[in-house]
Amino acid sequence: MTSQALNTSFPTDRTPLLRWLIFTGVCVFGFVLIWHYGLFRTMLHADRTYISLIISILYVLTTVHCLWRTSVISRELDAANRVSALIEKSPGKVTVAGRNVITDDGSRLPEGRVTQHIRNLVLKSGLQGRHRIDQTLLLRGLADQLRGPNQFGSFASDSLMKLGLLGTIIGFIMMLAPIAGLDTGDRASVKTSMGLMSDGMAVAMYTTLTGLIGSILIKIQYYMLDEATAKLFSQATDLTEVFVVSVLERENG
Repeated sequence: MTSQALNTSFPTDRTPLLRWLIFTGVCVFGFVLIWHYGLFRTMLHADRTYISLIISILYVLTTVHCLWRTSVISRELDAANRVSALIEKSPGKVTVAGRNVITDDGSRLPEGRVTQHIRNLVLKSGLQGRHRIDQTLLLRGLADQLRGPNQFGSFASDSLMKLGLLGTIIGFIMMLAPIAGLDTGDRASVKTSMGLMSDGMAVAMYTTLTGLIGSILIKIQYYMLDEATAKLFSQATDLTEVFVVSVLERENG
């Protein structure tokens, strides 16, 4: 069977990536304002533990990871839309030719997780014979492939939160330590102790603020990513149940 090349003029759908770019653009604008007014430099100067700087670096790295995953899911959604259009255009027998999946009219499905899932269904149908096709296990595998790397977002968000709390504890320790050797009759000692207490309070507040903001922003990014992943999984489930499994079971019957 001769496979036809996929029409390159097929419209693309990169909505998840566009939403991520809009959100990140707003965050970058806010960071530029913070840098312009010197608040970021003030935070780095006041935080002698450098925990705020560590949180900022981890936030940037996690944002890059989220960008990579969003790009992957956007490409998979784009491929899934093409697969849906080709299968709905020719809702008949789907065959496997090597690594390729061919529709009834000879069109080759684009590569992607959805196409791989359809290929597994066709192979399973041919191997098991005249039995009802249960794709529960295959759908679980597809869900793990799609959602597995996204779990890094929850880990990173919790890590930033805990780093902020660690900075809070360290800051309070720095703030309360001078009280033990405080001599109330010595003005110089009192003045020095007040300065140390102020430095400890600054560490506690800045690290807590940085950890909270970083954790919230990461949660928002990965929430949008999880929403796009759920949309892709739902689309794959509906497509295979309606147009693939039904045809395979009819042929087996």
